[in-house]
Amino acid sequence: MKLMKNTGAAPAGEKRIVSRTDATVFMIVAALAAVVSTAFSISEIVGYFTGPVTLELPVSAQDQSVDGLTAGVTAHYTTLTATVPALPSGPAVLLACSSALHQAGVLAVQALVFLLAYRLRSAVLFTAVSVRIIGACGIVLLLVGTFSQGLYGIALPRVADLVVMERQTGDELVLFEGTLSPWPLVLSLVLILVAGVFQYGRRIQQDTDGLV
Repeated sequence: MKLMKNTGAAPAGEKRIVSRTDATVFMIVAALAAVVSTAFSISEIVGYFTGPVTLELPVSAQDQSVDGLTAGVTAHYTTLTATVPALPSGPAVLLACSSALHQAGVLAVQALVFLLAYRLRSAVLFTAVSVRIIGACGIVLLLVGTFSQGLYGIALPRVADLVVMERQTGDELVLFEGTLSPWPLVLSLVLILVAGVFQYGRRIQQDTDGLV
């Protein structure tokens, strides 16, 4: 059995799972997506301070029925779309910070795609760098996703105060309620799990490196 030093390059004649061209395309697409999404995010943040701002305010579905439907159809509404000419500075700052944190999470995912594509292009994937990249991305998503939703949830009731937070119309009471999406937590846990899988693959690779 001959031992040889691992150079990190793909063996000659070995077929790559992803070609260098494909990996380069992924890198370019990830970079362009980062630029475009950042531009949209900046535009959204500026809009919070300049107005008008259109927001979907979650409404408690209890007793929020829709009348006048035919064929025995019943329905209720769960959101109220409101266009506010100008936001007060407090809610505007909260919504801007929430949007910035959300964009940070998007950039983290795009950076992950770019860096993993770069590692694939180099034919070296199961490395300590890859493990750290994936794990860090998962932690970033967990933090920014949680704080982004928290700030958004604080800002919405303040905006609802401008619209009318509680309105009694006959026997109908309209209540605005906050929402919390579990997706940032789910995605972060998946990425942390993937980082663990990469770490396991790295150990296996280390055990077999240099064996021919």
